Amino acid sequence: MEKGKNPREKVRAALLPRGPMALAEPEKELRFTRAAQAPIFFAAAVLLFAASMAVFILSTQDWGMAGPMLDGWLWLCLPGGLLCYAMLRLGLRCTRHAYIILNPLGIEIFPFFKARQNLQVIYWSQVAEAEVKAGSLVIHFSEEKTSGVMATLKPIPRRRRPLLESAVEGVMKKRRN
Repeated sequence: MEKGKNPREKVRAALLPRGPMALAEPEKELRFTRAAQAPIFFAAAVLLFAASMAVFILSTQDWGMAGPMLDGWLWLCLPGGLLCYAMLRLGLRCTRHAYIILNPLGIEIFPFFKARQNLQVIYWSQVAEAEVKAGSLVIHFSEEKTSGVMATLKPIPRRRRPLLESAVEGVMKKRRN
């Protein structure tokens, strides 16, 4: 057992998602999370929990005549409970972890799955033009606008999109001067 950690803390650390890592200079970064996607996962978790509880209640009732048709109904609660836990974890992940980070070096775009392995860093020196239009962040690598990256802004809450737009416009304006 690790020093200073009791079993309760070890279990909590294993089950609960960890927050974002500490940053060296957080005042120079703008982090945008997938908070707009989180309510979908939280709603799915609530529905799965309700379904699991309904199966549990129905499996423990005395029906008067005979027991439930399936004696193993209680085990049917387990998949719903596990799916409920998974949806809660996904919802928390969407609210805590970054989707797009703007920093002085460039733009970091994190995919939904395997974010550490598939992280895409686009340095400002590579960017010829960047703009926010029609719910997308469009980054062009050439002046002719023939190559680049397009990232959807649907995971970002609508209230935060103007902040992203003004930050990208500010960086591009500073680079032009």
